[in-house]
Amino acid sequence: MDAVRVALLREVLAGTEWLGATRCFAGALRSSVVPHGGGLLLVGTEEYEPWHLAAHLVEEAAWSGTPELAPTLVRHRVRPGDPAHLTVGLGRIEAAHRGETLLVVAEEEPRAGLLERIHDARRAGATVLALAGGRELAALAHEALALPDGPQLDLDTVQHLVSAAAGENVLPTPRGRRTFRDRLSRLADHLTAPPPDQW
Repeated sequence: MDAVRVALLREVLAGTEWLGATRCFAGALRSSVVPHGGGLLLVGTEEYEPWHLAAHLVEEAAWSGTPELAPTLVRHRVRPGDPAHLTVGLGRIEAAHRGETLLVVAEEEPRAGLLERIHDARRAGATVLALAGGRELAALAHEALALPDGPQLDLDTVQHLVSAAAGENVLPTPRGRRTFRDRLSRLADHLTAPPPDQW
């Protein structure tokens, strides 16, 4: 989807909560991938790999001068002979640590094995963001954006809106709307995370 189509889609969605919600989620994504940080890991499910979002984030990273937005696509199945940038398997999530961001895109609730890896990454200090998925994934995420009920917006459309907004220079920050539960969750993550490497 090109910039013109995204602009038209934004016009259609003007005045709805979805335009603001996708921009807010994009703001959380952009603020979590800091320069010289650990990077952005992007993973889907066994049934759905977010290739399209990966490509758009690479474009937005180049266009906006924010290289940290370019993700590493983590795949469930890596085949011999795949290009190097497509050979990152699920073990990469197990190695995630503080300073890294894990963006999970799922049409439905991920299977238990992936949820366990996501939980471990969060405990190790990684920031977890969830696009769609179900209740368990949303509960693991620091920020989550659920799809609306009904056919108004599908997962592909929401991914286009999020990636386009992530490349913008001015984004609304989600920090102002954090609840006490969110702050308590972040504190718990900080207290239970393993010590930094130098210790």
